Amino acid sequence: MKQLTVKTATEADFFQRGRKLARSADRNEPLPEECVISFEDPAEMLKLLTTARLTLLRAIKEQPSSITQLAQRLHRTRGTVKRDVDQLASYGLVEVESIALPGRGRMKEIHPRAGRLRLEASIE
Repeated sequence: MKQLTVKTATEADFFQRGRKLARSADRNEPLPEECVISFEDPAEMLKLLTTARLTLLRAIKEQPSSITQLAQRLHRTRGTVKRDVDQLASYGLVEVESIALPGRGRMKEIHPRAGRLRLEASIE
């Protein structure tokens, strides 16, 4: 996926976007390679996208790594990074991939879900 957008939007905006995508699909037009995650309340969006989590997202985009490696790079505890990764993954901002390590078991590597993350917020 090329772009992931996190934004504030109303329920009406959500359904309007859905109708637009359905019309495009009905006409066999290519659908955009993007995902949109919307929040009705900007405070809820900010609750998810804290300064620490935005820093974590940048680090993951720069170099996908394990939770332990991310914690070391960001000088944070493994437990706090794990909690943040779990939150970001539950909203679809990152993906957790289990990778086999020869002779050493498995490792979970964290990847960005999209090449570009776009944030939009408006207060009306």
